[in-house]
Amino acid sequence: MYAVIQTGGKQYRVEEGTYLKVEKLELGTGDSIEFDKVLMFQSDDAVKIGVP
Repeated sequence: MYAVIQTGGKQYRVEEGTYLKVEKLELGTGDSIEFDKVLMFQSDDAVKIGVP
């Protein structure tokens, strides 16, 4: 299972349980954030395309 998100003008492929270092966000190490621009989500055999 993975998703493609957009933040800071860039796109990232992310997976559950992994860490992502992004630019232009003022957060401390270990802080959590929710991303509202999900471009694609893939789970098992289903793929969903989002609209940012």
